[in-house]
This record gives sequence, C-alpha cells and structure tokens, in this order.
Amino acid sequence: MAKYMVNYGDKEIHFDLERKNVKNINLNIRPDMSIAVSANEKVPLECIKEFVKEQGPWILKNIKYFEKFEPVRKPAKEYVSGESFKYLGRQYRLQVRESEEENVKYFRGYIYLYVKDTRDYKKKEKLFNMWLNEKAILHFNDSLERMFESIKSYNIPKPKIKIREMKARWGSCHRKDKILLLNSELIKAPKHCIDYVVLHELIHFKYKNHDTKFYTFLTSLMPDWERRKKILDEEVVKDL
Repeated sequence: MAKYMVNYGDKEIHFDLERKNVKNINLNIRPDMSIAVSANEKVPLECIKEFVKEQGPWILKNIKYFEKFEPVRKPAKEYVSGESFKYLGRQYRLQVRESEEENVKYFRGYIYLYVKDTRDYKKKEKLFNMWLNEKAILHFNDSLERMFESIKSYNIPKPKIKIREMKARWGSCHRKDKILLLNSELIKAPKHCIDYVVLHELIHFKYKNHDTKFYTFLTSLMPDWERRKKILDEEVVKDL
C-alpha cells in the first residue's frame, strides 16, 4: 500500500492508496482519521490525486467531526478488581476471584474472573479474551440468523462468520468466499448495533458499492440504521 499527499488550500491531505479490482475510486476515513483510497490499476495516479483534492471539503469536515470523539489514550488493562469493561453496550466492573476452577461469569453489572493465581496477568488476559471471543461467536451468529431471515428471499447466499481484530472497519464482505468478517471489538456494542453491521455486510452480497441502490435497500429493511450507526461512531468507538 503506497502513501501519497495532496495539497488542499493550506492543508496537506495524506492518504494510503491500494490498487484493487474496483470500478470506481473509493475513499474512506478510518476511525483513526487516516485516509484510505482504492482504485483500479488502470486509473492514473494524477486522476486519483485530483479526486482526493476534490473531496477536500468533505475530508476536512469529517476529520473535524471524528476529532470530537477521538478517544483519550487509555492505559492497558491490568485485569484487576474494579476495572471497567464494555460488553454488549453496557459497562461491567471486573471482580477477580481466586479459584481452583478457572472461568468467567457475568452477573448484575459485574464480570467475575475466577483464576488460580490472581497475580498471573497473562493467564487473566488469556482467560478473559477467550470468554469474550466465545461470546462474540455466539452473539454474532445469532445476529446473522435473525438478519438473514429478512434478506434470504433476495437470492443472497448465507455466509459464514469469521472474527478478527480490525482497526479501520466494523465488518467486511468477502463475496467470492461467502464470508462475513466481523471486528472482534463489535462485541462491545449493543445487540441492535451488531444487527446493523451484519445486515450492512449482508447487503454487500447484493450491492457491492455504497451507492443509492445500496442505501435504499438498507433503509427499506432497517429504517433506523443511521441511529444505530451513530451509536457505534459516537459511543462505542470512543470507548475502544
């Protein structure tokens, strides 16, 4: 992925360019406010730079918007009693307990982490993340089952879900492999926001690009999708 820069007024706009088999020049602003551009190999670099420059007002407006919600760098979790963790849109306090049987449970606003040695950071981190991943598999697949019911009559294939850490997006659609890839951090979001991301990616099996047809179809199936997206952008992102 190559890096380039264009001047817009007195501002410098830096962007990452990825050459892909796409019809249009696509531009996205990532949550960390870096700019990603994708374009076909046949599109001259000067045309891409001119496109980015034309998008200057929109880019600067959205970067200014994201800056309002830029999260304060938080210290790494220590997995000690009293720390706060977000799960399915709610904040939970961690309670670490010494126990021969190691597991994780949550109850009435608390997540209980049972370990043999409460001082073993690596063990606590591994056990907690394994539990979180198991919950992500459960809730993401549950969301897929429900969202697919509203879309299966449109000859859209039912994909398999894969989960991984992603910095720039909540999910992605791999049309050829019939895979719906979801960000592991999405388990911190409310269930109705998870549903929005899953439906959004399912629709990409029918409409590849974010064009008018895509958003018209999304709105017909989920009229309040913008409210759900706003929660993700304003409440969940800043807690990551």
